Amino acid sequence: MRRFFAHSLTRRLLGALATLFGVSVLVFIMLRAIPGDQISAGLGTEAAALTPSQRAALEAYYGIDQPLLVQYFSWLGNLMTGNLGYSSRSQASVLELTASSLPVTMQLAIFSIILALLVGIPLGMLAASRPNSARDLLSQSVSLVGLSIPAFLLATTLLTVLAASLGFNPNGRGYATFWEDPSLNLQQMLLPSLVLGFGIAAPIIRTTRTAVLDIASNDFVRTARAKGIATRRLQFRHILRNALVPIATMTGLQFGYLLGGAVVVEQIFSLPGIGRQVLIGIQQKEYALVQSTVLIIALAFVIVNLLTDLVYRIIDPRVRAE
Repeated sequence: MRRFFAHSLTRRLLGALATLFGVSVLVFIMLRAIPGDQISAGLGTEAAALTPSQRAALEAYYGIDQPLLVQYFSWLGNLMTGNLGYSSRSQASVLELTASSLPVTMQLAIFSIILALLVGIPLGMLAASRPNSARDLLSQSVSLVGLSIPAFLLATTLLTVLAASLGFNPNGRGYATFWEDPSLNLQQMLLPSLVLGFGIAAPIIRTTRTAVLDIASNDFVRTARAKGIATRRLQFRHILRNALVPIATMTGLQFGYLLGGAVVVEQIFSLPGIGRQVLIGIQQKEYALVQSTVLIIALAFVIVNLLTDLVYRIIDPRVRAE
């Protein structure tokens, strides 16, 4: 048993390393496929006035005068020593920038997932309790609306309406961390969490409905119902508990998506998250910033997947037995 666990862990770690390596190569190639470089991004039209010697000096300064293979392994070598690179725009290391931006995105992702679960699981169970009824139609309509409305449209509408009608625009006051001003921080996280949580609740509603209906059709549920077990206890202790694995899978996927996919919402609400950091890095053609940050996002996604597997073992004894 111990040997099997060690083998499984080794296999997962090797798979994670292969994934990170593939992501690093892909991002490196894609960045260089975008027209322009750090020189043109920094100087704009003035870059055309540079002499060949000036351009060569700047290329050497940014490290883009070397062959692509040398650039890649140079960056990878620095990465192995903990040097994620340096942002000339921010005058700070990528590690410092990530240390300040990653907690913002993590907090936003956690709040969004909590809101999505609080809405998605009850509505999914409500829909599954009476298939094809009015409540089922209502729940699926909410899910469809959540899937259909783009996050940027909902975010812009909420921000505009609340700012114009109620004067509520805490995100316009400059970002405050939870430790600096807990009240302001929670207000600034409220609207973006609602926007993202509403979008994530949609697939959770559908997943919960499907999983609950599937479990409810099993023999042990019919047996428990025939024994006279109370409906509420049957739904929560027997049906929902056995339906948690697909719900946990969907939640893990959505959480991983939020780590890098919340860039539009972060931009609209002026949150200095890691997605916004990548966007600014792409605009400024800061290769080391984008490459290292995307790799950190990929690493976080891998860790989320590993934690999701751990949750499987907690909520489902059959997975532990396997």
